[in-house]
Amino acid sequence: MRMMALFATLLASTPALAVPTEIHVRVLSQGAKFIGTSMGGVELVLRDVHTGETLAGGLVQGSTGDTARIMGGQPRGVPLSTDGSAVWKGMIDLPVPRLIELVARGPLAQPQAMVTVTSQRWVLPGRGVTIGDGWLLELPGLVVDAVEPAAHEQLEKGAKSRRLAVNVSMLCGCPITPGGMWDANGFDVRATVRGPGGGASEMKLAYGGRTGLFVGDLPLGGAGAYVVTVSAFDTKTGATGVDRTSFLVP
Repeated sequence: MRMMALFATLLASTPALAVPTEIHVRVLSQGAKFIGTSMGGVELVLRDVHTGETLAGGLVQGSTGDTARIMGGQPRGVPLSTDGSAVWKGMIDLPVPRLIELVARGPLAQPQAMVTVTSQRWVLPGRGVTIGDGWLLELPGLVVDAVEPAAHEQLEKGAKSRRLAVNVSMLCGCPITPGGMWDANGFDVRATVRGPGGGASEMKLAYGGRTGLFVGDLPLGGAGAYVVTVSAFDTKTGATGVDRTSFLVP
């Protein structure tokens, strides 16, 4: 009996051996496809929730995936990903089950559109997160770029109007066109302009004739600084994006 008790004590005091455990992470753009290399990828950090220890990190890279498969309304449990779809694959050593927090930030190529999403789940040693799409996240938002006027552009003295031009895309870079998969008619794109008098006005922008472009003609109220906030809203999903620019009228 003493020998058995001693053996049990020794076994309990022996540290558990770490088991290599594989994790796959994929990130979807809200209402669209996978975010990957074409948009700079998505930065990942995995941490132990209880200890704060950083376990791994990396970058989601690859293609945006198969449009028909992702947007076709697959039955529950059917993976959205195919070979080449953007993914991060990593290995962590787990001696015991751990509650892991995943922090994803992107798309890295569009700083004004970057958002951060956090997710948590238990992971067992040797029983990784690889089935189907693995650990699947969704980043909310749209990419909005104010392309005209250029930042701090100085117009001609006495200018009476200025063309506004905004480029809008999904976070995966997927194209917005009239009648397309991401229909330009379903996007509400607006500019809020604060002029030199301190007041603000709002105008709606219209599709500008090429993929993702929305334009409008802004009447000017005199000399001074103008600050423009442009926003886009997907009326189908609620995805939203914002950018800002400014210009001067002498």
